[in-house]
Amino acid sequence: MNWSVKSFSELTVDELYEILRLRVDVFVVEQACPYPEIDGNDRDALHLIGMEGDTIAACARVLKPGDVHEHPAIGRVIVRKSHRGKGIARELVEKAKQVVTARYGEFPVHLSAQHHLEDFYASCGFRTVSEPYDEDGIPHVDMLLLVSAWE
Repeated sequence: MNWSVKSFSELTVDELYEILRLRVDVFVVEQACPYPEIDGNDRDALHLIGMEGDTIAACARVLKPGDVHEHPAIGRVIVRKSHRGKGIARELVEKAKQVVTARYGEFPVHLSAQHHLEDFYASCGFRTVSEPYDEDGIPHVDMLLLVSAWE
């Protein structure tokens, strides 16, 4: 897997198209959840992209502190269906944690997790800090990673 981190302006038109297409394919179509995927936060985010050959196999975005949450946030964590079950999601989350630390230092890291993935994110060092809540028809929980927990 070849990983890269790009700002919005560094993404090629094709990369942006493929990222948005992947997110819509999974978050809107596969999960049958009509919601505004293009939420206005991509322009200020860092985009972590995992390529396998010419295919975007995984991606996530990192939001700076204060954009949406008090702390930096990891979001839109996604692995292409054909690439699931290979440990790529864990690698993606670990890479995203590294991006946050390199960019923003030792801040707590926020993540809004789909409730059914809470145990996975807990295994990556995040702890649940909210009760389940509905976000676009899917139960979510807020989770936080304290840098000292994974140093």
